[in-house]
Amino acid sequence: MKKKDDLERLRKKIDQINAEILELLNERASVVLEVGKVKKKAKSDYHVLDREHKIYQKLAKLNKGPFPSSAIRPVFREIISASLSLEHELRVAYLGPEATFCHIAAIQQFGQSATFIQSRSLRDVFNMVERGDSDYGVVPIENTTEGVVNPTLDMFIDSLLKISAEILLGVSHHLLSKKGKLEGIKEIYSHSQAIAQCSNWLERNVPDIPVLEIFSTAKAAQSAAKNPKIAAIAGEFAAKFYGLKPIFKNIEDNPKNFTRFWVIGKKSTGSTGEDKTSVMLSVKDGVGALHKTLKPFAKHKINLAKIESRPFRQRPWEYIFFIDLEGHTNDKNVSRALDEVKDTAQFLKILGSYPKSESKT
Repeated sequence: MKKKDDLERLRKKIDQINAEILELLNERASVVLEVGKVKKKAKSDYHVLDREHKIYQKLAKLNKGPFPSSAIRPVFREIISASLSLEHELRVAYLGPEATFCHIAAIQQFGQSATFIQSRSLRDVFNMVERGDSDYGVVPIENTTEGVVNPTLDMFIDSLLKISAEILLGVSHHLLSKKGKLEGIKEIYSHSQAIAQCSNWLERNVPDIPVLEIFSTAKAAQSAAKNPKIAAIAGEFAAKFYGLKPIFKNIEDNPKNFTRFWVIGKKSTGSTGEDKTSVMLSVKDGVGALHKTLKPFAKHKINLAKIESRPFRQRPWEYIFFIDLEGHTNDKNVSRALDEVKDTAQFLKILGSYPKSESKT
């Protein structure tokens, strides 16, 4: 009897705390509305990504537990998203249809209260942001198994948009169908990247079933939902969204399968102290030209996290190098290094400085 009384007392205490949290959330929302009025009067940006990042940083440092630090960002992301929706509609374009990994990444970054706009191609995502039809876009840039998404890099050659943030998303693929059984399945659909990420598993387990490329994993899930003879390689979110059941779970060849996405916008974000900068450059022809161009980064003690090369379409047999470096253009050493690189490179374009991603799930 005493245990039951103790449980009831603790539940009442939780109910009381929940009510206090709700009251504080409404108080916070009222302040957000006041902030919105001030921003509107000052004609300043209503959404600032680096401000959000600093909020998460500060809260993580303040947290003394037992509430897990890993839960702070997802909880406050939804609080910020809901509060921001009272101030202004935040529009985010992504490579659709609904329930793609790009869609999931967009929700992970901006929360459920943003307005998500699906696009049919990477070019459409860029165009929507450039025209102002969307505040941000979310595009894939690389996968731990399949490497860089070259069409995304190519879009930056001509685009004036900036990278505003990065998102790391753990990607797990399931083989899905309406009935959740392999019997009767005649074809398997998925996006080329997902198929490549599961190629060894497919060869070992379903060698006799044709695997066909389709526009996206979500489109494959849509097809499987309409036809019981089709199975789709897609994620858990797509399974729930389209009412599918797993035939096999976690069929990706690499259990540590992550995809990195970039958030694109019209402005770079401010410095947070935990930033990356991405640039593109080409070098003058000559022996040691690339080494000479990159030397300032070593001189100013800047770590280059990634270097990728792509053919320069406007100039046959020349290449553009895409570089991720640690630091922000506001940092003195980064600024000085880039100034020196500009003197030696054929051309240099800064794609943006942005906070490093913290979340991988």
